[in-house]
Amino acid sequence: MRQIWKSFRALYFASLMMLIGSGLLSTYLALRLAADHVDSLWVGALMAANYFGLVLGGKIGHRLIARVGHIRAYSACAGIVGAAVLGHGLVNWLPAWLFLRVIVGLGMMCQYMVIESWLNEQADTKQRGMVFSGYMIASYLGLVLGQLILVMHPGLGLELLMLVALCFTLCLVPVALTRRIHPAPLHPAPMEPRFFIKRVPQSLSTVLGAGLIVGSFYGLAPLYASQQGLSTEQVGLFMGSCIFAGLLVQWPLGWLSDRYDRALLIRSFAFSLALAALPLAIMERVPLEVLFIAGFLCSLVQFCLYPLAVAFSNDHIEGDRRVSLTAMLLVTYGVGASIGPLVAGVLMKLFGSQMLYAFFSFFALVLVWRIRPKAVTNLHQVEDAPLHHVAMPDSMSSSPLVAALDPRVDEQMVQEQMQNPIPSEPESASEPEADTPPEQPDTGSEKSFTEARP
Repeated sequence: MRQIWKSFRALYFASLMMLIGSGLLSTYLALRLAADHVDSLWVGALMAANYFGLVLGGKIGHRLIARVGHIRAYSACAGIVGAAVLGHGLVNWLPAWLFLRVIVGLGMMCQYMVIESWLNEQADTKQRGMVFSGYMIASYLGLVLGQLILVMHPGLGLELLMLVALCFTLCLVPVALTRRIHPAPLHPAPMEPRFFIKRVPQSLSTVLGAGLIVGSFYGLAPLYASQQGLSTEQVGLFMGSCIFAGLLVQWPLGWLSDRYDRALLIRSFAFSLALAALPLAIMERVPLEVLFIAGFLCSLVQFCLYPLAVAFSNDHIEGDRRVSLTAMLLVTYGVGASIGPLVAGVLMKLFGSQMLYAFFSFFALVLVWRIRPKAVTNLHQVEDAPLHHVAMPDSMSSSPLVAALDPRVDEQMVQEQMQNPIPSEPESASEPEADTPPEQPDTGSEKSFTEARP
């Protein structure tokens, strides 16, 4: 693992800087609007605009990369994102901030696509799992560090916007200084929405619910904490501890996912989220200790839903469709994350800040009702199920090209579908997903960032 970190440290550093800037910007804007007594609807709209930009960038980013190349596309987007960040300090008109947030999301998605393409190009087939893990750690660590900056610099002046722009400037350096050739162009995986809606409806429901919950968390949890009377430093600690919980739970989650029925785990974690969110949903003023403990517990389970849904859906999709499945799941998550902050923001405006966690609890119970493990044995299952669990980053820190890094997906299939997309097959086999079958035993050259893969 140490050698992999050394080989890919430049790309991991670029990801780390990007996520520090992104995490800090989201919390800063929420706290800035809270200090100006702006409606929570606007705070939710800003996060929804960011996710809309991410979804939009997943559609058009590959065209920019194909037109000008990886390095130029990455450099241009980093510059545009930095300028959009500074634009928040030049203009106080909220509709303009919505536009700037779309631009930030779109530009960051293009940057994710470049980094993930490059990681896939440089990683040996046997290393993809470890490289993928390093990418996830760098992404989550960046989000945590972005919150902790508020602890060291609690002022909400323009200095924080300058620091965010500085992060996006620094993330440009390792990519711009490479002396080697571009990686092979990769296109977003083709999507087959009707096929996946019929084949894995429960997984898509879980991903949509996770997007609604986690998107609202990133956008509105700082506002909720501020309205509970926390100082800027305390809000930073609260958000940092919650996001760290998401990183902390990923590896124990993998152990559970490989040993127990995944549909049952989804229901269990959704029910646990509903219970953990209940104290924060019914109390208008929450003691500091209860707030931190309940917030940490909520994050432990809310960040489990998306990875479990990904693993569950892969158990019921053939290998030649798993690249498309990854793209479909990320887009579904992005749609949920675009809608969630708007709905939760309206509820907070009408009924108070505690409605954020009431929103979490309600949709968690919806998932408990929606996910129903089946005992029927003649429903569709793939031969290699259950697949080994792999922790998957959401669209806050990845693009549809993340499918190229998933070690469960055959690398040759990735190249065939994402370099020369094939037309969709007829939707003849569209049975609903079944229970995860009984556990099967696991079946069991490093290149630097500046070294082109042959």
